[in-house]
Amino acid sequence: MTGNLPPEAPGASFQRGLADIGPLIVGLIPFGLVVGTVGVKVGLEPWEVSFMSAAVFAGAAQFIALDMFGHAAGLTIILTALLVNLRHILMGASVRPHIKHMPAGLKIPFLYAMADENWAIIMRRARVQRDLTPAYIAGASLPFYLAWQASCYVGTQIGNIIGDLERWGFDFVFTAVFLTLVLGFWRADHRLSPIVASAVTAIVAERYLEGSWFIVIGGLAGVSAALLTFRKEVAA
Repeated sequence: MTGNLPPEAPGASFQRGLADIGPLIVGLIPFGLVVGTVGVKVGLEPWEVSFMSAAVFAGAAQFIALDMFGHAAGLTIILTALLVNLRHILMGASVRPHIKHMPAGLKIPFLYAMADENWAIIMRRARVQRDLTPAYIAGASLPFYLAWQASCYVGTQIGNIIGDLERWGFDFVFTAVFLTLVLGFWRADHRLSPIVASAVTAIVAERYLEGSWFIVIGGLAGVSAALLTFRKEVAA
């Protein structure tokens, strides 16, 4: 149930955000290493990979773009990355009620650094503290952003040492992170309908549609299912 907790000191709020995002930072590091390694393997310089990570800050989009690098037109890569990141529109809309009290100078940096993982953590916190504090958001976002930059850069330096990514199981990192997020949402309210609707729709769309439309369509299906079940609960 959404509410508002008593105010706490900014330092304590920052530490709470850091503690909540900490386990996901651990899962982020191997994925960042993979992106950095793949970046240099496709011909980018380490500084180019670092610039991409800082400017884009979207692991799935970066990985797909790097996979297309060298055999697809630049515009195609940009449009594909944009399509993959369209889910951020839904994420931004969902978080808006909890940050609307903050000044634009604080909201914009957060929205820039918003990723699936810190968004999920922040939305979970919003269930007990509707008006999120800037300190909590910073604690859940800034260390996550910096860890991504660091791990991507390290990946560019140790790519030759890592060698075959599949041999180490690093190709499963991205999937494991998202499975963890889905499990967290299920534990929060025990509603399976959004998860099932999203998964089934995405699988069917991926089979019959070209490109990455299945990501957006699956997300919309999950949101629609959540909205329908929420309305039924309210009506009851």
